[in-house]
Amino acid sequence: MIPDGILVLMGPIEVEELATRIRAGSVRALARGLSWIEAGGERAEALSEELYPDTRGAHVVGVTGAPGAGKSTLVGALAREARQRGASVGVLTVDPSSPFTGGAILGDRIRMNDLANDPGVFIRSMATRGAMGGLCAAAGAAVDLLSAARRDLVVLETVGVGQDEVDVMRLAHSTVVVSVRGLGDDSQALKAGIIEIADIHVVNKADREGADRTLAELRSLLAMDRGSSGAWRPPILRSVATRQEGVSALLDAIDQHFKDLKTSGQLHARERRIAQSRVLQHAQTLVAQTLKQPIARDDDAVEAQIDRVARRELSPYRCARALLRRASAGERTPFHV
Repeated sequence: MIPDGILVLMGPIEVEELATRIRAGSVRALARGLSWIEAGGERAEALSEELYPDTRGAHVVGVTGAPGAGKSTLVGALAREARQRGASVGVLTVDPSSPFTGGAILGDRIRMNDLANDPGVFIRSMATRGAMGGLCAAAGAAVDLLSAARRDLVVLETVGVGQDEVDVMRLAHSTVVVSVRGLGDDSQALKAGIIEIADIHVVNKADREGADRTLAELRSLLAMDRGSSGAWRPPILRSVATRQEGVSALLDAIDQHFKDLKTSGQLHARERRIAQSRVLQHAQTLVAQTLKQPIARDDDAVEAQIDRVARRELSPYRCARALLRRASAGERTPFHV
């Protein structure tokens, strides 16, 4: 057996060896695998294919909310509480990318630095790389790797760019929405969808003035949605994450929601929703890559039609449909608009 940390570069054997080590819980292998996933390409796809059958078991919890709500502090507090209960934890935090360099500060990982020495907690920060919705394109595959590595609880924290981060519900079994005092315009919050996606609400920094009003606003908003009889009713909790207050109750609610999904039969529905979302995401990526190929290599027929669009002789919609037909029929077919 090759010692941990040493990997022979032999194509498919390299993928299989890395996958074996990830399943065995190697932190080094998990870190390397996540680097592959972020980089993308054939190697990342091969690793995902190898590990996908082993991705059942983890409870994936999404944590989202507005900037300044204390999501990172709360996630760190949740990880500590879960470790006290004997659970292994994987944390994926998504940080915004610079529009100029493409890099990210990855500050969430710095804020959870006190957990770095605990082998039962694995923390990884990932950059959005231009993706919208609060996550990054590689988030789903990254969650898979943590699940294959036998992490009991996988926490996915969104970037915190505003009230439109609803993509997390398409990857998580349970979604926690973190609010702070001053919820803002109620109707706008409802329109954005951030209220509806929550399985659990938590008002963080509850020791500050105005927290009670935020709690009341949330209760009022949720009272308007009576839901179906017997359905899960999102609890509204309060916390002071910096002092670990309310975190135990939050983790209890998260555990109870997962149990409720299992007993009600809704867990399969959520798994199917996650599967559908990921299939569509990958299909869109493949279509985009296919359509970009003739443009990237200066295909004369495509360039001529783009010139027509620029001269307002052809609409972008019609040109796009023609490009898609051509790509699906084979690149050597004529470009008919």
